[in-house]
Amino acid sequence: MTKLFITGATGYIGGDALYAIPNTYPDLDITALVRTSDKGAKIASQYAKVKLVYGDLDNAELLTTEAAKADIVVHTANADHQGAATAIVAGLAQKKTPGYLIHVSGTGILATADVERQTFGEQTAHVYDDWDGIKEVTSLPDSFDHRDVDKIVLAAAERNSGNVFTAIVCPPCIYGPGRGPDNQRSIQANKLANATLNRGKGFQINAGQNIWHEVHVQDLSNVFVGLVTAALQPGGGKATWNEEGYYFAENGSFQWGDISHQIAKIAKDKKLIETADVDILPVEEANKLVRGARFLFGTNSRAKAVRARELLGWTPRQKSLKDLLPDVIENEAKDLGLIKGHAEKVAA
Repeated sequence: MTKLFITGATGYIGGDALYAIPNTYPDLDITALVRTSDKGAKIASQYAKVKLVYGDLDNAELLTTEAAKADIVVHTANADHQGAATAIVAGLAQKKTPGYLIHVSGTGILATADVERQTFGEQTAHVYDDWDGIKEVTSLPDSFDHRDVDKIVLAAAERNSGNVFTAIVCPPCIYGPGRGPDNQRSIQANKLANATLNRGKGFQINAGQNIWHEVHVQDLSNVFVGLVTAALQPGGGKATWNEEGYYFAENGSFQWGDISHQIAKIAKDKKLIETADVDILPVEEANKLVRGARFLFGTNSRAKAVRARELLGWTPRQKSLKDLLPDVIENEAKDLGLIKGHAEKVAA
């Protein structure tokens, strides 16, 4: 029986992957890393067949041991933990049979250029491409976010030729309801909606012309399923691995200024704020409203997902971010106590 080890199973990305993978392959022998018994109980309540091991990403010995037992590792827990990536690769390298690592990075790596240039709210023309531009993508500057761990993963196969096969999945702005056992909520659009409701007015960073690509979390999980499918096939299937094993995942793009205006309009229409006007804020003021706002809402992250479409037959099918903004705003309004949820209405 094929064994799969997953990290981050109670997180937003990993939780949805944990839903999608066993629903596609119910006979997989899955082990999940969890930090606490409370987290473990949430997984156990939904996935009785999933084995649990307790520890965290600093427990290198545990990660190495579990990776050595696995045929496939899906590492979604932290794109910036060098020790965890090193430990997982070390475990796979011990195997006498091929081992596959599917590692989650993020297109925040592409946004670092704006941070270094201090160009926030401005649009950049360059769009990265994981097909024709794969060499550029796998040789980004060392100063870029996530790059240190990306390099560990990319070097794993070279150091363990024929034994370790790797793929990096690099998603952009993720949105939509997750299906995992714990965290089911995204970050970027939700934080912008929350801050807009909290201050009673919309805002954007400078001109708001900067662009990100987007992907629904459930579409993203289908990239993991596609790579697991390939890993189950002789020779790694139709997927490319190692130096060409880099997969963006996107279904279109948007300007953050447009999202700010959409959020403000929807919130006003729902009578949650009094105006649909949007303030133009400098980075310093935006950062006071949301920690890291300059990065979350002020940078560009433009990357075309060609490889997953060409090789894995990946076809995103979920609604766009703009289509789901009313749901995002409603959920954030409930958290802020601005509207009552169903349980509160019944209790009242």
